[in-house]
This record gives sequence, structure tokens and C-alpha cells, in this order.
Amino acid sequence: MRILILGAGGTGGYFGGRLAQAGVDVTFLVRPNRAAQLDRDGLVIRSPLGDATFPVTHVTADALPQLAHARPFDLVILSCKAYDLDSSVDAIAPAVGANTTVLPILNGLRHYAALDARFGRDKVLGGLCFISATKADDGAVLHLDKPAKLTFGERDGGAISARVASLAAACESANLDHVASADIAQEQWIKYTFLTALAAGTCLMRADVGSIVATDHGTALMQALYAECVAVAAQAGQPIPAKAQDIAVGAVTKPGSPIKASMLRDLEAGQRVEAAHIVGDMLERALAAGHVAPLLQAAYCHLQAYEAQRAA
Repeated sequence: MRILILGAGGTGGYFGGRLAQAGVDVTFLVRPNRAAQLDRDGLVIRSPLGDATFPVTHVTADALPQLAHARPFDLVILSCKAYDLDSSVDAIAPAVGANTTVLPILNGLRHYAALDARFGRDKVLGGLCFISATKADDGAVLHLDKPAKLTFGERDGGAISARVASLAAACESANLDHVASADIAQEQWIKYTFLTALAAGTCLMRADVGSIVATDHGTALMQALYAECVAVAAQAGQPIPAKAQDIAVGAVTKPGSPIKASMLRDLEAGQRVEAAHIVGDMLERALAAGHVAPLLQAAYCHLQAYEAQRAA
């Protein structure tokens, strides 16, 4: 399997790096400065699962069309921030040929409409990942905690297709934790509801879970936020299983937990946030279904106010 990874930052750099380290045919699409850095230092991964430094194949945008024509890609993995989706789609377009599949591992669900419109629904797999990773100032990929898992599958469900099986085999060769799912929609909604509640709650309170639930009404707040999201999933025909709900509620109400959404980390750093793609989209789905979602409304209002102040 020949794979193109958009970027060599935290998420793409980690998963693509582990695949490349195992001998999978991986190419990173990077900007010129990152290309020079990779030429000089190789790809550097610092991780509780093992550090590594090794050379990787990479290409810049100007050279991508010729490379893709000479050696077409089987798969393009898209791991950008949601607010960079349009430019990212333009960047990978030259690599998406007649037999190329696109695997987005962004948070949320909103990006599928744009990808389907550009490439065709049959070319786009369903995907998600669990990882906390970033790119350090020196260019190293920093994997911050042990979980590093890819989940992917055909969006219409059913038997595992040949292309899903091929990616699973590549992940197996790289010892990457992965799930080739026959029901990727269920997996996506399980993560989406949990992530939205976590992002909405921690951003609204500007605090980690432990600090929130230590207040008089923090546990009830986080439970109610998650319940608003679960109601949206049920209305969408993807009810969240009881076991998954128990795990999620446990995570967003755990006393002393230092967990905070990556969206809050971005907010605290004064960076752009995926507000519309995560919290805003969940709120829009809730309102369209006739649900009252006052906590999601408050959280999204807060995030929009932050973005407006940041842009001022």
C-alpha cells in the first residue's frame, strides 16, 4: 500500500512515522521549511511507546502532481485541523487519482460533506483517531500519552473491504493499535459525543475535568452536557451504547482528572479553535432535531466570543 500523509506534525507525523518506520511506503506532503528540516534531522518521534529518529520520504506541493502521476497513491491520510480543511483538500487533490482512497482522521463529522463533494463519497473512508500529540519547536513529533489508536472502515458498514483490510495489515506490520470497523458510524458518534462534551465543558469553564467536578455543581454540568450530545446521536439514528456512555461519563466526571480537551489547550495558547466543527456542529444538529441544548449554546457562544476577540 502506497500512502500519502498530509503534513508531518503531531498526529500525521506519529501515525505516518510509525508506518514508515515499519517499512510501509509512506510519503509526507510538507511545506519547504519542513522538508528542509526532515532532510537535515530526519523524522524525530518522542513517545512513551518508544523514541525514534529516521529518514522519511517527503514531497512539497509543487512536486506532488508529477510524483502522483508517476507512482499513484493508494491512500491519502488527512489529519489537518478543521479550519484548514479547504486548503488541505486543495493540497491533496493532485494525489487523488482514479484508484485513490481518502481517509480523514479529523475530529467530528462536518468535514465529510466537503470531502464527498470534492472527491466522491465512494472514495472517502470513515476514520478517527485517539492520540495526544504535537510538533515541538525543534520539529520533533511529541506523543504525549500512551494511547495512539486508528479506527477506520467503510461508511456504509458491512463486511471489511479490501482497502480497509490492506490498511489494517499495514497497521499490524507497524504494531499500531487499530480497529478495522464494520460499523464506523457508531465508532464516530461514540467519540464525537464524548469529545464535544469534553471540549464544551472544559472550554466553557477554562479548566480541566478535575477542577470542574470539584465545584458544587460541576459533575451535574458535565453530565448534562454529555446528555445533550447523546440525545443528538439518538436522533441521528446512532444511539450510544450504555457501556460507552458509562465510560464517557466516568471520564468527564472523574475527580482529580487533569484531562482537558485539545481545544482548550489551543484556546489557552491563543490559537484558532475548531469551535464550529465540533461544538457548533453538534449544537446545529441538536436544534435541527428540535432539542433544547442550553449548555451547548453557552459553550458555543463562549467560543465564538473568544474567536471574535482573537481576530480583533
